[in-house]
Amino acid sequence: MLNRKKVRAGTFRKLARRASALKTDERGASALEFAIFAGILSFGLLNTADISIYIYKRMQVENATEMAAQAAWKACDPSKGYLPATLSCPDLTTAITQAAQSTTLGDQVTIATGSPQEGFYCLNDAGTLQLVANATLNPPADCSSTGLVGQAPGDYIKVTTSFSYAPLFPGVTVAGVFPTPIMKTSMMRLN
Repeated sequence: MLNRKKVRAGTFRKLARRASALKTDERGASALEFAIFAGILSFGLLNTADISIYIYKRMQVENATEMAAQAAWKACDPSKGYLPATLSCPDLTTAITQAAQSTTLGDQVTIATGSPQEGFYCLNDAGTLQLVANATLNPPADCSSTGLVGQAPGDYIKVTTSFSYAPLFPGVTVAGVFPTPIMKTSMMRLN
């Protein structure tokens, strides 16, 4: 039994010496520092990549929306009697869909439900557009409802597009909290 106590005491002393030596041993410290720094750097790089992709896709959706509104103006030429476009223009839906899907996002960009919307707008006293009537074959004669008698209302079309965004690194980056789907709206005067 005495022998076992000596063995245990000797083993304990060896472990104590090794633990004491570990306190002053600096081997592997730089590897540990690098691992910590690389983890932080990787997190930053992943966030930069994901945020950049989100911003690029949001700009592409905005561009697609503006192109769709311009396509409505081009396809529904007022000189051909296609106004209001939502009621009279046979190529309206095809034109805005093709234009919206002509960006690098392709057919992932969709025209939102209820779009396009058309109406007659006038400037109000504050200088902002105000809806005076929805698209009808008999538009209002003037903008008297907004206080500008004698001014003719403008026929505007509003196009809204949608794109479902999915982060490249879900659950790792902050891009997971960005709004999705990405929705953009563009208005254009047709007359």
